[in-house]
Amino acid sequence: KHLFLANQHLKLGVDLSSGGGLFHLSLPNGNNLLNHTDKGRLIQQSFYGDKDGSLWAKKPWNYNPVQGGDYLGKPATVLSQTHTPSQLNVTTIPRNWAGGQLLDECKMEETITLDQHLAHIHFRFTYNGTTSHAARHQEMPAVFIDLAYSTLANYQGDKPWTGDTLTLVTPGWPNQKSHSNEEWSAFVNDEHFGVGIYTPGTTQLTTYCHPGKTGPQGGGCSYFAPIRKLALIPGLVVEYDVYATIGTLDQIRNRFQQIAQNQGSN
Repeated sequence: KHLFLANQHLKLGVDLSSGGGLFHLSLPNGNNLLNHTDKGRLIQQSFYGDKDGSLWAKKPWNYNPVQGGDYLGKPATVLSQTHTPSQLNVTTIPRNWAGGQLLDECKMEETITLDQHLAHIHFRFTYNGTTSHAARHQEMPAVFIDLAYSTLANYQGDKPWTGDTLTLVTPGWPNQKSHSNEEWSAFVNDEHFGVGIYTPGTTQLTTYCHPGKTGPQGGGCSYFAPIRKLALIPGLVVEYDVYATIGTLDQIRNRFQQIAQNQGSN
């Protein structure tokens, strides 16, 4: 089941059969720019702990609560959802990505509102397990875009929010590290139009482009995740804000700069 929010600038959709992860982001009458070919490919929460004996396609994997579900397509469990014309709230019990089991010791919550050209997503993750895991890079959040938008754009210089030149690259496969000193990145097409994601307070990211067919359900995808290092320890609560928008690079940057200035960021 899909739930949508829309205004005159944006249309956003979450998939309740994928834990309420974001599967759709478009202009009001435009094409979906996200990739959602499996339960891992959405805009969604994902966290990592220690190796737990699970195997992803025969590869040893880690404890990995994923909002959407597991790699075999079993969905996470949506505990509750509220849907008004202006806001979506979803609370989810995630699945272990490779192990497949529901992780009752974890809870993932998201609250989404639209404000003009921006989608504001507030994520909250609670871990009440008894195991303390080592600190690892965590996706804040995982972001999967249609491979038709394969140029990664962000600001890597030392003069943030001055209009200084952006860095544009097409990431390879597998993961490579990147950073953004304005705390946002975007995947855009040849016309420099696409999706931007801003996670305030997060400058590091990991990224790749996976080859394959383009389109929202194509095997190819453009991926990045802003990353922070956190340890899953009993009682952990992680809350963070994410802003998403669609437009040209200039529009994306200007909208995020407005947020940064309003929040008193440098």
